Amino acid sequence: SCRAVYKPRSGERPLWDFASGTLYKREYAAYLVATAFGLDIVPVTVIHEGPYGVGSLQMFIEVDPMSNYFTLRENCLEELEKVALFDCLSNNADRKASHCFRGRNGKLWCIDHGLTFHADPKLRTVIWDFAEKAISPELLNQMVLLLNMLSYSSTIVQELSKLLTPEELQALRSRLNNLLISGRFPPFDPYRRNI
Repeated sequence: SCRAVYKPRSGERPLWDFASGTLYKREYAAYLVATAFGLDIVPVTVIHEGPYGVGSLQMFIEVDPMSNYFTLRENCLEELEKVALFDCLSNNADRKASHCFRGRNGKLWCIDHGLTFHADPKLRTVIWDFAEKAISPELLNQMVLLLNMLSYSSTIVQELSKLLTPEELQALRSRLNNLLISGRFPPFDPYRRNI
């Protein structure tokens, strides 16, 4: 047993652009995709029944209180590149500075992935250090492996099909494929809010 953060479906606030009652599923989907991608940055997350009904349950991480994206960016760009790429793949619409931090043991973690995997472009993040820069070869290789996993009826595809719509799953594949083709992080989109 461990301490955990519980986000019940019944506690989700309705949003105009994300389907009601799906944010807890996106939290779990983010954990699955990060894990399949070989990134140990999202705390263990499951879907579970709790006192307020079904929801996501994520392992609680003891935070270094002085740690956030702005305090990390000077000394851990290699780690943050992985976070930035994960946000591009998951189409994260809500990457705030406090959602990236070091645990008390020094490990980098990322939390709060309820606004991810939308079929339409929604990337909103504070991490724009890598805009239009080349993606590192190691990460490109991991992306090829992930695309292969998402291209047939693998275990992760079966799981993600329970959590995301077919359009959202196809959009994930398309984002992954487009990033592989370009080999670069996306630029700012001048026609919508990026941060």
